[in-house]
Amino acid sequence: MAFLALDVGNTRLKWALYDEPRVGARLITHGAQFLENIETLDEGDWSRLPAPRWVLGCIVAGDAVKRRVEEQLEMWDVTPQWVVSGNAEAGVVNGYDHPARLGSDRWVAMIGARQRLLAHGRPRPCVVVMVGTAVTVEAIDTEGKFLGGLILPGHGIMLRALESGTAGLHVPTGEVRDFPTNTSDALTSGGTFAIAGAVQRMVENLRQHCGEAPEVFMTGGAGWKMAPSMSTEVELVESLIFDGLLHIANKRLAVA
Repeated sequence: MAFLALDVGNTRLKWALYDEPRVGARLITHGAQFLENIETLDEGDWSRLPAPRWVLGCIVAGDAVKRRVEEQLEMWDVTPQWVVSGNAEAGVVNGYDHPARLGSDRWVAMIGARQRLLAHGRPRPCVVVMVGTAVTVEAIDTEGKFLGGLILPGHGIMLRALESGTAGLHVPTGEVRDFPTNTSDALTSGGTFAIAGAVQRMVENLRQHCGEAPEVFMTGGAGWKMAPSMSTEVELVESLIFDGLLHIANKRLAVA
């Protein structure tokens, strides 16, 4: 029973096809498409795929984009299911004031991180970092409760804000330096260290709350750029949202 997992973000649609909807399933193929090119999927990347029996996804891009994705899925006559954040699912309890308002991508990534943590040993607190258009930093305690999280702008938004609000900062992208000596490096390093500082603060908050050091998982399209500049050890997991979708699918099928 082929299973198609979808992660529709603010910039790109990422997809992965597995041989079945369970943790540890074999990955058949995967890909990504910018949102403005979604209409090319049915005659492009998806035209060569075996028909999935089930589609599960998370989306933060809005209803208009969701409708465009669903139109592309009509080629297989399959109706996708979309994850909506709830009070609890797949071993994670939602501590948000209004659980349904939590972004589904954040929720699914936390479920993927919790599943990954438990698969490798005893329960521990963890911090989940997604680095994309925006950056989110989530805290989960030892029992699997989401305590709360941070949202801050990603690199691109930070740089555009400085360019639009400050004269003389329209410069090329620089490098991350401990002691930047030019404007390009100063901007790139400032954005990078701002994100690293937010993560480090959450790590310390969770350490104090739980009494032990948390695991830190990082994912997202720009995670590979951010990970080397972290002051705390992180595990970079590009597939974290897909891991969460597989775990949710597995749990839902078991109940059904």
